Amino acid sequence: MTDRRLLPTNGRVAHVSLRGEVAAARFTEGDWARLRPPLTDLLARPDGPRDRQLLRGERVLVLERSGRHAFIQSGKDGYCGYVDEAALGPDHPVTHWVAAPATHLYATATIKRREVASLSFGACLSITGEEGRFALTHDGLYVPRTHLNPVGVRMADPAAVAALFLGTPYLWGGNSRGGIDCSGLVQAALLACGHQCPGDSDLQWRAVGQRLDEGTPVRRGDLLFWKGHVAMAIDGDTMIHANAHAMAVALEPILLAKDRIRAAEGDSWLGVRRP
Repeated sequence: MTDRRLLPTNGRVAHVSLRGEVAAARFTEGDWARLRPPLTDLLARPDGPRDRQLLRGERVLVLERSGRHAFIQSGKDGYCGYVDEAALGPDHPVTHWVAAPATHLYATATIKRREVASLSFGACLSITGEEGRFALTHDGLYVPRTHLNPVGVRMADPAAVAALFLGTPYLWGGNSRGGIDCSGLVQAALLACGHQCPGDSDLQWRAVGQRLDEGTPVRRGDLLFWKGHVAMAIDGDTMIHANAHAMAVALEPILLAKDRIRAAEGDSWLGVRRP
């Protein structure tokens, strides 16, 4: 594999699994950590462009800490890149994940005080207790219990998960309810239902499910691919996708989308895969 997005090496350091395959000054097993902020950009290089985003509580393997940045590999999908070193906290077990489109953290167990932070769907938390309608996190903050699922409890319908993001602004490389792109939406929907899924649409095209023969009727949950774009079928006629045309997560008739994209970009249609 030579795809730098999935290759845990930056030339200076490499994961021990790559010994004998790549050149590096140092090989390491790395150290596990958790993301502390509600949202952290995963960068292609220090101070470089954003590739993806990571949510609070996500687990990452830290391969190098250098200055303000750390070179990491995401635990959920293997994506490699750089994060702000200050965003890293100690590794710890998580017990719950945010199963609502978004929620808030509070300093006290009441909705009548100002929130401390906003969390997106998919954020991971370690819950140590309860107080009324709130769950208490390991770092002393409160979150509405109704917005959480225990780790291991998954959703059943990826298309229904994707629909939770309707109206979310389009954001290149985005992975949250505050802003999301096409592949981020598909990944969030599939991971919530227990399906492994890479972070970018080209990786999803190669790895997710089975490719359907052209002309096979589309059904709910199928993934529709163009070069550089992915959508999810709501039914045989309609799809949901985060797109720069609407600048939001939106529903669109499949045939209309095919015609619109062909007119704008030429024949970029790839096909359909079924998770």
